[in-house]
Amino acid sequence: MGDKIILGHGSGGRMTRDLVRDLFCRHLADVAPESMDDGAVLAADGKIVFTTDSYVVSPLEFPGGDIGTLAVCGTVNDLAVMGARPLWLSLGVILEAGLEIELLERIVKSIAEKAREAGVKIVCGDTKVVEKGKGDGIFINTSGIGLLENPLHPEAIEPGDKIIVTGTVGDHGMALLTLRKGFPLKSSLKSDCAPLNAMLAQVQEAVELKWMRDATRGGVATVLNELAEGRSWGVLLQESDLPLSDAVAGVAELLGLDPLYSANEGKAILVVAAADAEHALNLLMKNVYGAGAAIIGTIVGDFPGKTVLNTEMGTLRTLGILASDPLPRIC
Repeated sequence: MGDKIILGHGSGGRMTRDLVRDLFCRHLADVAPESMDDGAVLAADGKIVFTTDSYVVSPLEFPGGDIGTLAVCGTVNDLAVMGARPLWLSLGVILEAGLEIELLERIVKSIAEKAREAGVKIVCGDTKVVEKGKGDGIFINTSGIGLLENPLHPEAIEPGDKIIVTGTVGDHGMALLTLRKGFPLKSSLKSDCAPLNAMLAQVQEAVELKWMRDATRGGVATVLNELAEGRSWGVLLQESDLPLSDAVAGVAELLGLDPLYSANEGKAILVVAAADAEHALNLLMKNVYGAGAAIIGTIVGDFPGKTVLNTEMGTLRTLGILASDPLPRIC
């Protein structure tokens, strides 16, 4: 774990997992759940879902959104992929002295716009201000509460089930990378930040979803590794079926990066029975946020506990969990 916190500890990769497991869970074992996930189901009847997240993205504004867009969509999506209907959010902001009021107003407008679109209410909040040089403009924390109306069934996952991604992969991470590094690229790259709750709820009403997760930090590969870890089955992805925008594919090839490890802020991964896969896919593709959805893989009896990619060259490549994301502060 090391002697000091570094940026890699916040990347969502192996360093983040080790920090949570070896420090937070070790000391909080009697007052916190073993996994310390983003969200938790509360109450004896299991109907209330609670989640919290903090946002430190840099820069504060980017093509496709800003830190306010992320704060609402990220928390709404965390609730939605647990099978819950998001209802209420809290909003905590830490402002740095010197932040331009005009910029702050744009961010607050983004928060309001996405809250309206997602159908959630911001019911409480808090504001603090720190000295110039101590806060990097603005940091945001949002907590969310929802009702668990359609529980998932991860225990029912079995070989033959299909894996669906709700759209093109890697958009948010690649957009932030090119913007922050100042690469002189002419492309249509922009963040995919979006609230997915209405779309996912529609699919859940028609199809039994066994498992869902939003593929944020660490990307699709990291999320599927977490799904497969310790299981008696594995995940087999088909590289030829991965949906990539031309812009992401071009930047990934130019820079030698793997879009499967690039963050998404408006995409979810679903596991459904093979018989339900085409129906679920058709429902997703009717929604603006699911237009690029695709079936990208299968749960298999081979490769227990692993995620494996069948490449376009016909070779098999094991996808592990990176120690840290090469681009910190992407959300």
